[in-house]
Amino acid sequence: MRPEQLAKRLGHRFSDPELLELALKHRSNGVQNNERLEYLGDAVLGMVIAEALFQRFAGAKEGDLTRARARLVKEPTLADIARSFDVGPCLALGSGELKSGGRNRDSILSDALEALIGAIYLDSDFETVRGVVLSWYQAQLDQINPSKLEKDPKTRLQEWLQAKGEPLPQYEVTRETGEPHNREYEVSCTVAGLDTFVGVGTGRRRAEQMAAQMALEAIEQ
Repeated sequence: MRPEQLAKRLGHRFSDPELLELALKHRSNGVQNNERLEYLGDAVLGMVIAEALFQRFAGAKEGDLTRARARLVKEPTLADIARSFDVGPCLALGSGELKSGGRNRDSILSDALEALIGAIYLDSDFETVRGVVLSWYQAQLDQINPSKLEKDPKTRLQEWLQAKGEPLPQYEVTRETGEPHNREYEVSCTVAGLDTFVGVGTGRRRAEQMAAQMALEAIEQ
């Protein structure tokens, strides 16, 4: 699929096709890549989703809205949306990423989708990119209920320990592996009176959540 066909699927016709091409260039492909667009797109996406949730759920508490936004902009959600548009085959990747299946990796797809949001914003304006993003998220926004979302493992572990009057868990990165554009983190979570639990993930936050989940499972046994 050509980039212009992808743009049609995304719902935006680019005035500057070079922005679209740049948004699809992973950092493994060279110095000119989509990292800066990803940075911008992440901020735009957060604002669009925050505003949409604020308007839809007038009585929702701040914490519930924050959890709902986190659910909607997390890596797996973004990667699924990218797959629905078949972004993977359009990505420009370095040879290493091509060989290792980078076209279908959540981290690469989610970063590319954020870069595309940044590119659409620069190519148009906030109103335009808001409309495009909301069209992508229509089903998710219709289904989500901020007041019924379960808190993430780190938050639940912290609240459980606080309720017991116990010290908060200590998180530490114990190992990093992989290339700079494809890092994997190992994080330990030490809970006083229990044990040390180790989580692994493609991001530090994901590894921390995994370790916290393991601690919760140990507590519930």
